[in-house]
Amino acid sequence: MDEDKLSYYFDKIKDALMFREGSFEDNYTTEPKVTLGSIIWGILLRTGLIIGAVMLIEILFFKRINVNWYIVFFLMWVFVAFPAYRQYRKFDERIDDLEESTLCGSCRYFIKDSQLCRLYDEHISIDFIPCEGESWEPGGPD
Repeated sequence: MDEDKLSYYFDKIKDALMFREGSFEDNYTTEPKVTLGSIIWGILLRTGLIIGAVMLIEILFFKRINVNWYIVFFLMWVFVAFPAYRQYRKFDERIDDLEESTLCGSCRYFIKDSQLCRLYDEHISIDFIPCEGESWEPGGPD
């Protein structure tokens, strides 16, 4: 694996761990930082790390595997659920802005969850419309 790919994957993991929320600048790039998939990936990654860390602490310090689940649930709310909710709200606002600002937002081929044109399999942005408006069909996203 070359250094560029390794750096790319490291940045994706860092984004998921750092609760990166994205911004309206993502509407101008053809590869958005935050999509619904990246939010779910962050939820799964942080959940696994929290459960693993609590179990490891239980084994190392208390010499037993009797996990105090109320601690895990509190940590899951603080480090997983609430940040994911904030990420999703910001993502939803950004996509609503993108739908209003572009022709693609009202096209039937627009996939809202991933900011993608289903017909051309490319991310859209305010500055980039994959079909240049030639394949636009009314109907809005499904």
